[in-house]
Amino acid sequence: MTQYLDLIMFAALMAAILSGFPVSFSIAGVGIVFAYLGWALGVMDISLLGAMGQRVFGLISNQVLIAIPLFVLMGALLEKSRIAEDLLDTMGRLFGQLRGGLGISVVLVGALLAASTGIVGATVVAMGMIALPTMLRAGYNPRVASGIVCTAGTLGQIIPPSTLLIILADVMSNAFQQAQYEQGKFSVEALSVGQFFAAAIVPGLLLVCLYLIYILIRGALRPRDMPPAALDVPRPDRSEVIGAIIPPILLIFAVLGAILGGVATPTEAASVGAVGALLMAGLRLGVSRPLILLGTGALVALGIFAGAFPVRLQRSDLEIASYLAGGFYILLAIIGAVAITLALRSALRQSVIQEAVNATLTMTSMIFATILAAGIFSLVFIGLGGEERVASLLTGMPGGATGALVFSMLFIFVLGFFLDFVEISVILLPLVVPPLIVMGHDPIWLGILIAINLQTSFLTPPFGFSLFYLRGAAPKEITTAHIYAGVVPFIGLQVIGVSLIWIFPVLATWLPKMIF
Repeated sequence: MTQYLDLIMFAALMAAILSGFPVSFSIAGVGIVFAYLGWALGVMDISLLGAMGQRVFGLISNQVLIAIPLFVLMGALLEKSRIAEDLLDTMGRLFGQLRGGLGISVVLVGALLAASTGIVGATVVAMGMIALPTMLRAGYNPRVASGIVCTAGTLGQIIPPSTLLIILADVMSNAFQQAQYEQGKFSVEALSVGQFFAAAIVPGLLLVCLYLIYILIRGALRPRDMPPAALDVPRPDRSEVIGAIIPPILLIFAVLGAILGGVATPTEAASVGAVGALLMAGLRLGVSRPLILLGTGALVALGIFAGAFPVRLQRSDLEIASYLAGGFYILLAIIGAVAITLALRSALRQSVIQEAVNATLTMTSMIFATILAAGIFSLVFIGLGGEERVASLLTGMPGGATGALVFSMLFIFVLGFFLDFVEISVILLPLVVPPLIVMGHDPIWLGILIAINLQTSFLTPPFGFSLFYLRGAAPKEITTAHIYAGVVPFIGLQVIGVSLIWIFPVLATWLPKMIF
């Protein structure tokens, strides 16, 4: 029995999580119980747990993971200030006269929100509360409307800046380094968050295009399922469209452009995104538009000029031009600070900041508690011989490297029914990914496949997480059967997307190779 203790440990973890006990406590509790059980049976050295302190310090000092709360805050500000609601209303009226026009607008808004928030649960709930009632009032088939909303909300898994991609980049980078050590390479390469963001852009847009093509074809073949909006619904004018669409797009370009262009680290870019979201919220909540635009322009100019022409005022050999430039930078900073202060005051008065910070703390605490607990679990699992068992299982799989990858993807897909992406990323992937990389699979391509795989499992009945998110936010006339039936065609589109990326790896690898 002792030689199967690692397998029993994994089964016990599944049982603990499915029992409804909090996930992080389940993971840590199972790890501690089996650590002492392995020590009592003489199959594990309990001193291995002494490495936990080093793992905790490494997590706390990890510069990449600091970006998570900032990106979560950015998304929470956009959600709580109802910017998403305005965007969806404008896009719905813009495309409403087309067959499937509301569906098209929901997918496009879902893509924009995914690129602005990176949080699946919040996006699905927001879309379910805002878009679904509008689509039903327009006469959409409940199954079609549910499938579109649920699928559009899950784009936050794959379109950067995704919280999943940040965690995945950290895990894949560590696994890549471990694989290089196993191959006898001691001058190892590392992977960055920027590489995974770049790799996910084309696959994410590919999925959006597949959704849009399906909606257009279905709208043409079965117009009763997706009728156009009533003729008396006013179309938005040009200024309204620009005011709703341009700010989120500029925010996306500022964040992703800074990362992909090498101007800022993911953490620095996330802070830029959080400040930008605060300014957008202030504009939405009634702060003077000219003042917000002036403050935003001042901050952008400060970033550009100070980066191109840095000034160090503490030096004693400066010329007059340097002092003038320094004074100009200070003036720009003051203008930007005034705009930020007014936006912050407006958001505080309307409780937007309180709600956004509360949502950020809840999400961040859950993520980091799970990562810490997974550190205990993985140490014990390795101590019980689980790592060697996984490696031997994959290397002995029929079909070689391809067979091992197929098995791993199917296993991750099934686990996605029961576990959140955080648990899968920090528990399973460190065990599965190193052998796959040693077998010759490209780590960036592999990471994107895993991300889309997890997105698909979030959609798949009966246990897909996104289905339950939508079930909680949907109107009463939407049944669980409607949601299940509605996502089936989109699961087929997901399979097509995964197949295309599998057959043509260049879809995921060419952009990071070109940029980095």
